[in-house]
Amino acid sequence: MELEQYTIKSEPYYQPQGNEVELFEAAYQQRLPVMVKGPTGAGKSRFVEYMAWKLGRPLITVAGNEDMTASDLVGRFLLDKDGTRWQDGPLALAARYGAIAYLDEIVEARKDTTVVIHPLTDYRRTLPLDRKGELISAHPDFQLVISYNPGYQSLMKDLKQSTKQRFAALEFDYASEETETKIVAKETSIDPAVAAKLVQIAHRARALKGHGMEEGISTRLLVYAGKLIHQGISPRDASRMALVTPITEEGDIRSNLEHAVDITFG
Repeated sequence: MELEQYTIKSEPYYQPQGNEVELFEAAYQQRLPVMVKGPTGAGKSRFVEYMAWKLGRPLITVAGNEDMTASDLVGRFLLDKDGTRWQDGPLALAARYGAIAYLDEIVEARKDTTVVIHPLTDYRRTLPLDRKGELISAHPDFQLVISYNPGYQSLMKDLKQSTKQRFAALEFDYASEETETKIVAKETSIDPAVAAKLVQIAHRARALKGHGMEEGISTRLLVYAGKLIHQGISPRDASRMALVTPITEEGDIRSNLEHAVDITFG
């Protein structure tokens, strides 16, 4: 089977924050393209992975970057010992065989690259392979999902309105303290009381966003800190390594975060 390697074998842990699971399921039943918006490390990719598992569909993920070209998505001709052969890109593979295609942080790609997804997001549900002279009609099970962080992108790297208005959208934010504590404790196997303290530090840091910090401490970094603690590192050292040092070089901000760590863990 072409998509066997993209099949998610076991249930990814995901803690719902609202009715996003129900909304995504409804969008999938209608094969609507979905945009998942929210800050870095808030669980967007884990949510998409969970939904692919729940829906029983293979998931092909592409990480957007500034060097990504249309050929990286749709495919290209390659030379081998037998001559020239065509190789589908991840988007063509998903459309041809019926996977969920997840374009993570698509806004990082060049703007001319994102145009290739447009025919897949309306009534046509097609993907032109211009170099091959083929038009792929998307498999009935195909769905396109993209994500991006609108709060982090500059005006030069925002999605065009012509792209945004092709998607239904789900907006994510960091979970509540209670939910985030459950996530960190579950993902790292540390004591929930310690997980709660890590979450408290994160919420203090997020209050600094826009006041010297571009991004708050993500749930992903909280999980990193919890895993270090589970490995036997002291909570203070784990917090400095995972929650402070990665996110800022600014002296005053760093001092404030280290102070929050010291107060929290004594």
